[in-house]
Amino acid sequence: MSEPEAAKPRPGTAPFVHPALFYRGAQGYLAGTAPFVREGLRLGDPVVVAAPGPNLRLLRSELGESATGVRWVDMTQAGRNPGRIIPGVLRGFADAHAHGRVRMIGEPIWPGRSEAEYPACVQHEALINLAFAGRAVTILCPYDAERLDPRVLADAAATHPLLIDDEGERPSATYAPERLGRAYDVPLPEPAGLLAVLAFDDTNLDQARALAVEHARRSGLAADRVMDVELAVNEMAANSLAHGGGAGDLRIWSQDEYLIYEVRDTGFIADPLVGRRPVTPDSPGGRGVLLVHQLSDLVRLHTRPGRTAIRAHFAI
Repeated sequence: MSEPEAAKPRPGTAPFVHPALFYRGAQGYLAGTAPFVREGLRLGDPVVVAAPGPNLRLLRSELGESATGVRWVDMTQAGRNPGRIIPGVLRGFADAHAHGRVRMIGEPIWPGRSEAEYPACVQHEALINLAFAGRAVTILCPYDAERLDPRVLADAAATHPLLIDDEGERPSATYAPERLGRAYDVPLPEPAGLLAVLAFDDTNLDQARALAVEHARRSGLAADRVMDVELAVNEMAANSLAHGGGAGDLRIWSQDEYLIYEVRDTGFIADPLVGRRPVTPDSPGGRGVLLVHQLSDLVRLHTRPGRTAIRAHFAI
């Protein structure tokens, strides 16, 4: 496989380039990624590779001494919650290198991702196109075409305007990121059973925090994670007070090795990038959902006019 032509924008095209690489096996992965990185280094482009550990080590070994010029990020840690990837990995790197083209490899979906995580991964891939519109950035997203479900590859074709495989590069005939993003923004499934429910407003916010802490401790979370739970629930509830009609409902349950905290209210989040933009000290807002993403192992969000539900998952 030759170097992806999507490594740099073509005349007359938008500066942001976002191809999906459908690779097969280790050699296919290296054939699609190593030339992309080497070309970026040759041109002096800042390069970051965010991939699962095995692929990270594979590519790093292939690059040899030139690997020192690349920033390496283990996606299984930094991107375990897909909502962290844009603000914490991709935008963070691009904003730190605002002059000239930036090259990134981002592999947010790998074999072993859970069914609970997958919808958030698809929404992340769809939102990349909005988050980087007009930016001089190339993000190459590898997909394991041998081991991932065909549904995953079909979704990738809908969230990436360019596709690269053994046959070369071609425009995606099914590219429709907004449609796919909406398809996965559906009412969240109801839990099988609840540990606690609390209706809250500005008179009993302390009670909501105390209830969150109580169940975090009962579930055996470490002390630092208990503090993360308290802060995340406080931020979700504070958003309900400020933007969700002044009140909300807190629900707590455990499922699939997660302790889950959900806050529901009557607000509506119109901006799909809320919580996915880095926040500067002089930013007027946007810190609450961003902080929830940073603290949680997974965040799921569903919003429609008159109703919003946000769920913060903490691994037990």
